Amino acid sequence: MIQRQDLLAHFDGLLQPERFKDYGPNGLQVEGKVKIRHLVSGVTASRALIEAAIADGADAIFVHHGLFWRGMDGRITGWMKERIRLLLAHDISLFAYHLPLDAHPELGNNAQLGARLGVQARGSFGEQALGLVGDVQFANADALAAHVQAVLGRPVTCVSGAPQQAIRRLAWCTGGAQGFYESALAAGADAYLTGEISEPQAHLARETSSTFIAAGHHATERYGAPAVAAHVAAALGLSHRFIEIDNPA
Repeated sequence: MIQRQDLLAHFDGLLQPERFKDYGPNGLQVEGKVKIRHLVSGVTASRALIEAAIADGADAIFVHHGLFWRGMDGRITGWMKERIRLLLAHDISLFAYHLPLDAHPELGNNAQLGARLGVQARGSFGEQALGLVGDVQFANADALAAHVQAVLGRPVTCVSGAPQQAIRRLAWCTGGAQGFYESALAAGADAYLTGEISEPQAHLARETSSTFIAAGHHATERYGAPAVAAHVAAALGLSHRFIEIDNPA
């Protein structure tokens, strides 16, 4: 058992949220009980995750996607009211870290995805140096896409302007980072991997003779939260469980 503020201090010390200009508040988003024994981690603070954490006896929840975002409607009604009601009714703290969790060099979403793909980061690129780039050996775009599909266990969208060209340098950034595509190409990438694709990226792939792979926002960001939560729980003597809430997006 530890104090809630000690857990917050440990998360902040590890992830250093003060270094990032983010889209919402990082850290403690909903205050629960003072003493914490059991920590549940997940990708998003959805009602399904909160309900599963309650059933698991959680004192605190650690996620990548929290409840509050810049520019959102601030009224506590509907689905937002229900999420917050459940947390308060069961006195559960909610900790959320967005870009700091993407960026941690060992436990973050990008580092963890690279490790699962078997790619060692050799540099970074993009806004706040969030994206990573590394050397790979794939015969062509289809071979890379097949590897990503096998690792993540889901279909991917692959658009290539040079489908038979060997892939020697891969850039990646998890989640909704399709806007980093041009920065990835400027960093020397033959292919770019992220979670989502928007209309412009298909044209850019064809016109730049490069490859763009969208592998799912949730699927690419499943690894950072449990890695960080497990690390912190082990350091502080807490029990921990990662709860997967499926999301096809």
